[in-house]
Amino acid sequence: MKISQDTTLENPCLPAGRRAGMNYYVYAIKSTFKNYIYVGLTQDLERRLLRHNNGREKTTKPYKPYNLIHVEISSDRNEARKLEKYFKSGYGKEILSELADVAKLVDAQA
Repeated sequence: MKISQDTTLENPCLPAGRRAGMNYYVYAIKSTFKNYIYVGLTQDLERRLLRHNNGREKTTKPYKPYNLIHVEISSDRNEARKLEKYFKSGYGKEILSELADVAKLVDAQA
């Protein structure tokens, strides 16, 4: 049996849904009508935000719609996971709350 060296194929050793050579996005969204901030990790930010705002995610469905308040990009999944855990911590949530407050002030002045 001959194994193909075609590099255009996805890596078959990666878990389902993960693609080699892609960036990881750690993102924070804030409900537009409740005091609720959600932090997540994804490789497809646009698709993920649509899922949150369309009520297709159980955790965030009751608080929709959302505004994106912060994004960080990493090429390494382990580093992205560490960032996600940090932003889910008490101190990380405080920073995100401050960012959301600043964004609210900027929107009010516009």
